[in-house]
Amino acid sequence: MLEIIKKSQQAYGAFNNGEIIENKPFGFPGEGGKLKPYSNIFYWAHAKASVDSVIGLHPHKGFEIISVVLKGGIKHYDTLVKKWIDLKKGDVQIIQSGSGISHSEAINKHSAIFQIWLDPNLEKSLYQPATYKDYSQEDFPTIGNKRVLIGEESPLKVKTEGVEMFELNLKETFTMKLNKENYYSIYVLSGSPTINNNRVEQDDFIRIKHEQVLVINPQGETKLFCIVSPENVSYPTYAG
Repeated sequence: MLEIIKKSQQAYGAFNNGEIIENKPFGFPGEGGKLKPYSNIFYWAHAKASVDSVIGLHPHKGFEIISVVLKGGIKHYDTLVKKWIDLKKGDVQIIQSGSGISHSEAINKHSAIFQIWLDPNLEKSLYQPATYKDYSQEDFPTIGNKRVLIGEESPLKVKTEGVEMFELNLKETFTMKLNKENYYSIYVLSGSPTINNNRVEQDDFIRIKHEQVLVINPQGETKLFCIVSPENVSYPTYAG
């Protein structure tokens, strides 16, 4: 099964009177959008800033929160490190929010990020101390067409069960065998490829399950952001 969720069908969010706008493959309850949280991915937002803009200090608990800088740069502050830290395009930050942490983000003008919340076993994570770590673009291995953010040889480790995360940079046909017990969640960052004979375009979100193979035919240079996660999670998830 392959579902295509167009940008117009995704949830929408904004901060600071529209200085930062977000389209969300799936957002928080009440934000709209076609999809709801599934597997152990709770939230996924694509945020863009039209001017330098700051999201003020706010708390988190339990979730593993991953920010990927797609364009430009951001600054980050949290109550664990207690200083502002710069991140540039390609860098990744993980907050394992555990028993509680507060943070603030400053997104630079014309910058863009993904923020993705992974859902570990909250019965455990809520009682663990919060941690924070940054990774530079150079920290992540490139294996063939894949830049691996979580899984294989990546230094970024998560507690959320069965999750892989990678970017695909394609100029020619790419084929990958799939595990029918997993979801494959794909965001089109650039290009207008066909995926299993379905034409998609920039900012489309694709959810795949119960398929055996993935065949991507790019049109020009194509960049895709992919998360693999289990269809059936062994612990209760927040979204149920």
